[in-house]
Amino acid sequence: MKTVSFAVPCYNSAEYMDKCIESLVVLGDDVEVIIVDDGSLKDDTPAKADQWEREHPGKVRAIHQENGGHGAAVNAGLAAARGRYFKVVDSDDWLDADAMEPIMRYLRRQAELKEPTDLVIANYVYEKVHEGARTIMHYKNVFPEGREFGWGDVGRFGPSQYLLMHSVIYRTELLRDMGLELPRHCFYVDNIFVYEPLPHVQTMRYFDEDMYRYFIGREDQSVNETVMMGRVDQQLRVTRQMIDAVDVMAIEEKRLRHYLQNYLSMMMCICSVFLRMRNTPEDEQKLADIWAYLKAADLSLYRRIRSNALNVGTNLPTDLGRRVGLGGYHIAQKLFKFN
Repeated sequence: MKTVSFAVPCYNSAEYMDKCIESLVVLGDDVEVIIVDDGSLKDDTPAKADQWEREHPGKVRAIHQENGGHGAAVNAGLAAARGRYFKVVDSDDWLDADAMEPIMRYLRRQAELKEPTDLVIANYVYEKVHEGARTIMHYKNVFPEGREFGWGDVGRFGPSQYLLMHSVIYRTELLRDMGLELPRHCFYVDNIFVYEPLPHVQTMRYFDEDMYRYFIGREDQSVNETVMMGRVDQQLRVTRQMIDAVDVMAIEEKRLRHYLQNYLSMMMCICSVFLRMRNTPEDEQKLADIWAYLKAADLSLYRRIRSNALNVGTNLPTDLGRRVGLGGYHIAQKLFKFN
C-alpha cells in the first residue's frame, strides 16, 4: 500500500501543473500522484499528464474524464487512490519539500499501527506571487503539538482560522466509509470536503509546518471577488448541501459542534455578502430563501447562526445597512488577506 495518494485535479492547467507535480513526486517512492484531467480541451494538459505517467511509472497515474468540475475530479482521485492517506493538491498550488519531511515520516509510521490517525493537519501559505507577498495560516493556538489528540483537546479557533482543503490530509478509508461524494459541475466544493467528514474524525495530529502553498492572483481563480459574484448560485448550492449533510446540534462533542456552527456561519456570511453585492431584487429573494432553508432545517441552529456577529453585520436592513455590512467585509478582507 502507498503511504499517500495525492489527487491533482487539472483543467487546462498546462501552464502551471508541472510545478505542482514536481513538488509531489520528490516525496518518495511510497507516494502516488493521481493526475485527473477533467476534460481539458484548450491546451496540452492531457498530453502532459500522460508524459508524467510515462516518466514515473508506478508513482504517477493519469486519469482522463469528461468535464465534471473540481468535485468530480476529487471524486475520481478518491476512487482511484491506493494510499493509506489522501490529499488534494490543486494544479496551481504546490507542497513545500522541507515542511513535508516530518509529515511524511509520521504518515509512514502509521502503517505500523492498528488504528492510524484519522486526520493530519499542517499550515498553509497564501502565495500572492504577483504582489510578492505571503501570509502564513497556522493553528499553533488551536491544536496541541507533538502528539495525537481528539476534539476534546482542541482550543479556540481565531476568526480566520478554518480547516481548509490546503491544510488537511485524511485517512483514505475514513472518506470512503462515510461515502463522501462532492457535487459535479460546481465550484467551492472544497468547503464540503473539510466539513462533512469532521464528525467522523476521532484522532488528529498537527504539524506546525508550512506545508501547502496556495497560489493567489489569477484573474479566473474561483476566489476572485468578481468570479465569486458570478458564481453565487454555486455557493448557495454548496451551503445547502452542508446544511443537509450534518446535524450540527446533535453532535455531543461541544468543541466540534461549535466549530461546525462557526464554519456554517461563515458560509452563510459569504452567501449574504455576495448576494448583497449584486443587489438585485432576485438576489434579495435568494438571500431570504437560503436563510429560510436553514431555519426549516434546524430552528435552533438558525438562531445561533443568525445571531453570530458575522451575520448580524452582513445582514443589516436597508441600503445603508447593506453598505455598512459590505464595508466591514472589505476591512476583514484586508486584515485577513483571504482573497
